[in-house]
Amino acid sequence: MGIELLAEFQDMLYAQDRWGLLLIFQAMDAAGKDGTIKHVMSGVNPQGCEVSSFKAPSPVDLDHDFLWRCMQKLPERGRIGVFNRSYYEDTLVVRLHQELLGKQKMPPELVSKDIWKERFTDIRNFESYLARNGIVVRKFFLHVSKKEQKRRFIERLNNPDKNWKFSANDIKERAYWDDYMQAYESMIRHTATKTAPWYVVPADNKWFTRVAVAAAIIETLVSLDLHYPKVSEKALQELAAAKQSLLNED
Repeated sequence: MGIELLAEFQDMLYAQDRWGLLLIFQAMDAAGKDGTIKHVMSGVNPQGCEVSSFKAPSPVDLDHDFLWRCMQKLPERGRIGVFNRSYYEDTLVVRLHQELLGKQKMPPELVSKDIWKERFTDIRNFESYLARNGIVVRKFFLHVSKKEQKRRFIERLNNPDKNWKFSANDIKERAYWDDYMQAYESMIRHTATKTAPWYVVPADNKWFTRVAVAAAIIETLVSLDLHYPKVSEKALQELAAAKQSLLNED
């Protein structure tokens, strides 16, 4: 039912061509981002939706500001953009592994003890700018427990068909679990706003995660008062003439 509703609203969003919707997903490894995105967006017309996954930045990315690569993938009006990870990685993994910050080639005098607060400010301003231009932002933190992540890692290791999902780096990052939880808490506390809220969704139960995410997206689309464009009287007359022309054909 939720998927059908989402498809209906997405069709109106596309037809109206006024709003854009940006959905951001952040989570620890094995929290189910890929599966949630695939399931929730399964009924959406691919023509009106684009999923972008952001992994380690390329040399070209590192020659730009930390928001740049995500800006290239912002949704157009009438479309839904999905970010599987995002610019928020620069307040998470980069914060925990500050050697990565050095690779961003920033002038040393700009890398102060306040850089994370400054990035939070930049993100809030950026998302406020998007909101004022008709790009609605909704952010989801899929909160998987450490115990459930362990279970899913073992499942991937035991199943040859899922081995490809596992990386030795996943275990290395798991060792920073408590630090990541603090970083996520700081991220959410500093960047949750009225126009770009965070949804913290329990992710141990995949069924519940998908229902909760779909419900939040549908609620957002409902709030936009979407509708199909009204056809002018002149256009209606042209349509009637076209119909009559077709009916008159042999």
